Amino acid sequence: MMPGSVQQDGFASSGGAEMSPEQRVPEWGGDHLADPAGGETDLDGDLLGVDPSELTDEDLIREMHSLHRTRLDTLRHAADSALANHLRRTAELETEYLARHPGREVDPSRLRDA
Repeated sequence: MMPGSVQQDGFASSGGAEMSPEQRVPEWGGDHLADPAGGETDLDGDLLGVDPSELTDEDLIREMHSLHRTRLDTLRHAADSALANHLRRTAELETEYLARHPGREVDPSRLRDA
């Protein structure tokens, strides 16, 4: 394939260097609008989710569980706009979780020697 040509996925090649999902997905840069009703909408008016700060702890965990359960399938097979929404929503929910639990319990068996 010639550098600069369009690959099968419709994105221009970068001369051998692979692009990250954030670079490939135009919506990643925040192409969504705040919904005055409390959620967020994309440019087509589709609901993108409730503000994480408005979720209970139980709802926040449930939402994160759902996103992590669907992560690989979304990464491998979803449209770029769906992947962008998935990346954005995961970041929002995880950021909220860390803000609520700054001293979260760390399992010592998950630590590596430095």
